[in-house]
Amino acid sequence: MSKGERFTNRIDLLQGTLDFIILQTLRWGPQHGYGISQAINAHSKEAFKVETGSLYPALHRLEKRGWVASEWGTTDNNQRARFYKLSPAGRRQLTTEQSRWTQFVDAMASLMKPRDREA
Repeated sequence: MSKGERFTNRIDLLQGTLDFIILQTLRWGPQHGYGISQAINAHSKEAFKVETGSLYPALHRLEKRGWVASEWGTTDNNQRARFYKLSPAGRRQLTTEQSRWTQFVDAMASLMKPRDREA
């Protein structure tokens, strides 16, 4: 796949995966919203691009559930921004979600293997 195709054929996120992706990203440490968005894009090899219209409602939802805590701080560019970090409950939720995704990936890999009749 060429780089141009990657941009035009971005992978659509499965329903409910954005929360997991955000929690997964915050395991690397506290980050402001723009930084979270950039980290998701970079670590997914540009397959996932999270728009602010989706990111901030998700962050607020995670904070309301107690999985993420936030506080105001200053960015490297000396801008005031809200920084988000995993809470202890968020770390537990992340462990649960990682287990679910491992099961999902294993199941998909099994389905994608050619059966003897196909080979």
